[in-house]
Amino acid sequence: MKKFLLAFSVVAVLLSACRQTPEQKFEKEIGAYLDSVENVGLSCVLVKDNQIVYNHNFGVKDLETMEPVDDQTMFRIASISKSFTGTSLLQLVDQGVLSLKSDVSELMGFPVRNPKFPDTVITLEMLLSHTSSISDREGYFTIDVINPATNKDWANCYYDYEPGTDYRYCNLNLNMAGTILERYSGERFDQYVVNHVLKPLDLYGGYCVDSLDATRFAHLYEMDSTGVLVRQDEAYEPRSERIANYEFGHDTPVFSPTGGMKISALDLARYMMMHMNYGACPYKEGVRIISEEASKDMQQPRSSYTHEDYCITLWRDDSFDPDVVLVGHTGGAYGLCSAMFFNPEEKYGFVVISSGSKAEGVHRHVVKRMNEIFVKGE
Repeated sequence: MKKFLLAFSVVAVLLSACRQTPEQKFEKEIGAYLDSVENVGLSCVLVKDNQIVYNHNFGVKDLETMEPVDDQTMFRIASISKSFTGTSLLQLVDQGVLSLKSDVSELMGFPVRNPKFPDTVITLEMLLSHTSSISDREGYFTIDVINPATNKDWANCYYDYEPGTDYRYCNLNLNMAGTILERYSGERFDQYVVNHVLKPLDLYGGYCVDSLDATRFAHLYEMDSTGVLVRQDEAYEPRSERIANYEFGHDTPVFSPTGGMKISALDLARYMMMHMNYGACPYKEGVRIISEEASKDMQQPRSSYTHEDYCITLWRDDSFDPDVVLVGHTGGAYGLCSAMFFNPEEKYGFVVISSGSKAEGVHRHVVKRMNEIFVKGE
């Protein structure tokens, strides 16, 4: 009888597991995983068949208040921000204001030349694809570091390879690109992105902290040398005084075109859907952010780097699924890690944003499991 009851119990457990929905399976597994790595907060969104079909939030916005993460929670998304800068510049390319082949020296108003290759033009396309040979060795919080008139060590801002022949990821590239956007659009960088990308898509977010509802921010946490998660208040530093004394066309890095976008996971997913549909908004008829030609070009590789083929502020990546190449970007700063990746042919994609944990690669682990559970049906 005991053997029968034991067998019956095992069968019951197995049947119960079989009755789990994909959502239940995912939330149970990922919830346990996030607890094990002491993840603070996380939002994730799944798009399938060109629609948002699932989203879920884990954890809290603040370890002091223990306020839970919800659909309105906003995160500083780090380097996924670069794609907003790239998208905005491609609008100017569509309008004929700029060309991807434009000489950055002319666009910036001072010489931008690798001293080892002074005759090789550094183009806007090279900035946006990290093939410019520009480096972050002198920093990237001001464009003065690369201007020969304002930094005697400007030559340190370049690698040893000829521009256009290799790839090195560099944040200064995108802070310069944001400056160019400002100079040639006639609008302050943060306001341009809001007016020409976010508002047309009905999204709430931006680069300027003072223009956003700070009560919606998820605080970011990074582990210190003792293994303690410490809140990184600098992530949402408003820099109000610097903005009050803003020099147009010069102080653009104060908004961090390379990493400073704040947005919710749901709104980031809606933005992703625009790129998934090659510049067109699938949920607002007639709204197009960039031309189909420009959007497809944005998703074409300019360089290869391990399993990543870097494009125009996006890359193509097969590390999430060896059978499929996804397009998107990751981000990491102040303890946060984020991922936005999609399949433009099959119209599915993933957004995952973690506000900090004691493990690396949380965003990648969650995207992989979303793909395996919801898309592949494993």
